[in-house]
Amino acid sequence: MATGTRPPRPPSGVHGASRAAIRARHLRTDRWWLAPAGTAAGLLAFVAYSTWRAFANADYYAAPYVSPFYSPCLAENCEEMRGGPNLDLVGSWWGLSPALLILVFPLGFRLTCYYYRKAYYRGFWASPPACAVAEPHSRYTGETRFPLVLQNLHRYFFYAAVPVAAILTYDAVLTFRDADYAWGHMGAGTLLFLLNTVLIWAYTLSCHSCRHIMGGRLRHFSKHPVRYRLWGWVSRLNARHMQLAWASLVSVAACDLYVYLLATGAFTDPRIF
Repeated sequence: MATGTRPPRPPSGVHGASRAAIRARHLRTDRWWLAPAGTAAGLLAFVAYSTWRAFANADYYAAPYVSPFYSPCLAENCEEMRGGPNLDLVGSWWGLSPALLILVFPLGFRLTCYYYRKAYYRGFWASPPACAVAEPHSRYTGETRFPLVLQNLHRYFFYAAVPVAAILTYDAVLTFRDADYAWGHMGAGTLLFLLNTVLIWAYTLSCHSCRHIMGGRLRHFSKHPVRYRLWGWVSRLNARHMQLAWASLVSVAACDLYVYLLATGAFTDPRIF
């Protein structure tokens, strides 16, 4: 029986026989790679920072501010937060950082978000890296196989993201106290937390799943005037989903960094009144 090397596999994908015979990978002359490179750099920076803070398990509370990475605090080993989001639902058996119990929900919501899919598909997987630029993969399976099939969980992560946003709103209300928990005070951190709350809600409500829930399956808008009005509001937010995604990502990291600097004594919270 004759043995030997197998014949080379015929090219497929954009270089297949049915496609135009263009030797160049693309004909673009602009700096198309800047956008995916910037996206990848931004996401990597946030992943690196949030991973460090999530596993640190320290310096996440400086009364009356609590880091959004640790809210709500679901384990017994949480730092005591008077009137704060202490919800001892897990118990004493959890010995790791309590941030790991809650971050899975907002992180899952963002990872499966339609905009972030586009961002990391282009920035990391080059699928494709830019318009009119061929991706390096010979086949495209879409989101039908593991792990990309998990993207279909986005709606369920949306249901989890809504109560998380509500808890962050509660945290923002608590910032109208001073370090001794007396009400009627406001610091510079209060403004930052209020801004973060607005951006988190805007990003959450602007997602495609929320838009579909509001009116995506309605056949007659005239029979559902309230849902039609809500669908219109969400649709206007949806047009700014990318900007809201980045703005809320920066604001949540800024809130955590602010709390960290206060907790480590880098500076004191400037008081407004």
